[in-house]
Amino acid sequence: MHTPKLNPAHTHPLPSRIVKDDESTLVAAAQAGDVRAFETLVNRYERRIFRLTHNITQNREDAEDAMQEAFLKAFEHLGGFQGTSRFYTWLVRIAVNQALMKLRKRRPGIVSLDEEIETGEATVPRDVEDWGPSPEQRYQQSELADILAHVVGDLDPLFRVVFQLRDIEELSTEETAEVLGLSVPAVKSRLLRARLRLRESLNRYFRRGEPS
Repeated sequence: MHTPKLNPAHTHPLPSRIVKDDESTLVAAAQAGDVRAFETLVNRYERRIFRLTHNITQNREDAEDAMQEAFLKAFEHLGGFQGTSRFYTWLVRIAVNQALMKLRKRRPGIVSLDEEIETGEATVPRDVEDWGPSPEQRYQQSELADILAHVVGDLDPLFRVVFQLRDIEELSTEETAEVLGLSVPAVKSRLLRARLRLRESLNRYFRRGEPS
C-alpha cells in the first residue's frame, strides 16, 4: 500500500459545502484501503496540524517532520481507530506526541505533560491589568497577531500546548484532556495559567508602548 504524499505548502481544502459528517465516511473508506480517501483527510487537516506542531516546536523543520510523522503514523495505525472520538481529535493527539518528541530532543530538560505542577495562589501572576479586550479577542486582530505569536511561543510548553488546543484549535476542554491524557481539572488549571501569563506578557508590552 502506498503512503500519501504530504506537503504543507500545497493544500487543496475541500469545498465548504461538504459537511463534517463525511469525515466518518472518509475514515471508513481509508480503513478499507482507499488511499485517496486518506489523502483527502490529509488535505483537509494538514494546515491545522502544521500550525499545531509549529506552535509547539517553534521550529519549522521540526514542525514539518512532526506533521509528516503524525500523518504516517495515523495511516499505519488507522485500523486501530475505533471511532470513539472524532478522527481529528485522534490525529491531534498523535501530532502533539510527535511534536513533543521533537521538542524533547532539542530540550532534554523539558517537563513531561503528566508531571504535577504547583497551582497554589503564590504561583498566579499578580500584575494583571485590565487593558480592555482579552488576549484571545485581540488575537484575531492582525496588528497584534505577531505580538501574540511571540508571547505564546515564550510560554512553557506545558501551557502552550493546552492554550493551542483549547483557544486556537478550539477543541473542547474534554477533547483537550483526551488528546493530552490529562484530567479535565488539569486542563482547566493549565489553561487558566496560560491565559494569565499571556495577559501578563501583553500588559508589559503595552506599558512599554505608552508615551512617557
